[in-house]
Parts: sequence; C-alpha cells; structure tokens
Amino acid sequence: MKERESKKKQHVIKIKEVRFRPHIGEHDLNMKVNAVKKFLGEGCKVKITLMFRGREMARKEVGAELVNKIVEQLSDIAVVEKAPANEGRTIITYLTSK
Repeated sequence: MKERESKKKQHVIKIKEVRFRPHIGEHDLNMKVNAVKKFLGEGCKVKITLMFRGREMARKEVGAELVNKIVEQLSDIAVVEKAPANEGRTIITYLTSK
C-alpha cells in the first residue's frame, strides 16, 4: 500500500532525442529547434545528437559550431546539463529547461 502511494507522487523524467546532421539547411534547423522548444516546454530533458557520416568526420569543427549555434538559440529557455562530447561518430549534449 505504501509503495503505491509513493509511486503516485514520483515524477518520471522523459528524455527526448533530436538528431541533427552537420550540413543541415537553415529551415530544417529551425524546425528541429522548435521541436526541442516544444519538448522543453513539456518538461522533458532533450538529448541533442549530431551524427557524422563518411567524410564529414574530417570536419568535426563544423559539427561543433552547429551544436554551439543550437545551444545559443535555446539559451533563453534551456540550460546545458551535459557539455557537448564526442562519442565516436556523434556529438552528444543534454539540455534541460530553466
């Protein structure tokens, strides 16, 4: 009985993932950033994944700039929980709402 009562009060934090590619168009970028804003508004954490393929691996600085641009666009409503980190063919960062 106590277990059930304590489960009622707990809040499960959902993590939503939004994937980007290094050479994304401006409109597509804005659409995905708006999706991130929607998820943050719902109280979810957001995992931003930037995926590289093939020769894109040679220009990782392009991806790093893109991640910084995304974080800057969301700086008014979001805060970086985990700094951008390279993990193989991806750059991953986590955002939470302020």
